[in-house]
Amino acid sequence: MARPFDPVVVPPLVEQRGQTFPRLVELMQRLLAPDGCPWDRKQSFETLRKYVLEEACEVIDAIDAGDRGELRGELGDLLLQVVFQAELGRAEGAFGPDDVVAAICEKLVRRHPHVFADTTVEDADEVLRNWELIKAKERADKPKQGILSGVPRSLPALVRAQRIGEKVARVGFDWPDVAGSRAKVAEEIRELDEAIATGDAGEIEAELGDALFALVNLARHVNVDAESALRRTIDKFTRRFDHVEARVRERHGGWPEPGGEDHLTLQELDVYWEESKKSGR
Repeated sequence: MARPFDPVVVPPLVEQRGQTFPRLVELMQRLLAPDGCPWDRKQSFETLRKYVLEEACEVIDAIDAGDRGELRGELGDLLLQVVFQAELGRAEGAFGPDDVVAAICEKLVRRHPHVFADTTVEDADEVLRNWELIKAKERADKPKQGILSGVPRSLPALVRAQRIGEKVARVGFDWPDVAGSRAKVAEEIRELDEAIATGDAGEIEAELGDALFALVNLARHVNVDAESALRRTIDKFTRRFDHVEARVRERHGGWPEPGGEDHLTLQELDVYWEESKKSGR
């Protein structure tokens, strides 16, 4: 028999203190109850992995779009994943939603001694340096974990590369200025050219990876987020290629068969590409 779930009463913005969080926990418990949702009841940490990444990416898309209404909704979807997994942890007897909140609160207090203790800092950079030192002390009881152990392997490769560069730089393992980083890019490109000349696929892949890593480090040195920069370029390429494709449909009736006699040359397509660039796309 259906059991209605009363709407969440939202206090005025200035009065919000997260007091509605228990309602989401209650809702998730209902979904996972014996008479709840069959799909939800079948899920595990492993099956939810992809949804955590997907929801996080949708949060990023909403931020990039500057749509606060959409962002509110996507943050809710991401929060659902946190509560969902906390309830799975409860079912295993491992942890529950309050354990999750307590853990992050303890960590934030511990890593902000300049706010909650008597440490003083001059700027945000010193905050980050202290953060890494505190994390290093926390790892003292876990000898197998190093400075880079906290960078998830499942991050997108560009993000992971930039985070690794940031972490090693905070302990002094970095070029002193942008010139050294830029020279490293040139060195890696030369080595990539040499690998291409050999035709060795494995060597080409390795050198291409080195060149990409060097470029990400250069992005960090010039205060550019590599992932965001590439995303913007991909978006720009997509807009311009959409124009090319529209021209092909308009003037040629669609894409000819690849390799056919009526195939379009790169020179012809480049005319449409330049049109797109001139139009400001």
